[in-house]
Amino acid sequence: QVRLVESGGGLVQAGGSLRLSCAASGRTFSRYAMGWFRQSPGKVREFVAGISRSGGSTDYADSVKGRFTISRDNAENTVYLQMNSLKAEDTAVYYCAAFFSWGGTARVGVERKDYDYWGQGTQVTVSS
Repeated sequence: QVRLVESGGGLVQAGGSLRLSCAASGRTFSRYAMGWFRQSPGKVREFVAGISRSGGSTDYADSVKGRFTISRDNAENTVYLQMNSLKAEDTAVYYCAAFFSWGGTARVGVERKDYDYWGQGTQVTVSS
């Protein structure tokens, strides 16, 4: 079992930056691949970024490539999402997610069904 707690959301102007953090419980954080998803009112939850258990592989939604960066610190049991050049359309609740990576260390989950554990979400609002 993994418990995930997001933080760092808030209100920011378009063009600004925010860094989200996700703290995970447990002693086996390094065995979990991690991801960030987001959900706007009336829309399905969508993939934003994912990172392998080792941190060596990442993947991003096309809409955030070049603006967002996912990273992790396995010693601190934390995954981050650095968001730059924010746009109004980035406004959403952002969720951290995890799944136990049984296979190789390079696997990155890009679909909601890949993930077994979810945080409660943190609101990001970008004003235009």
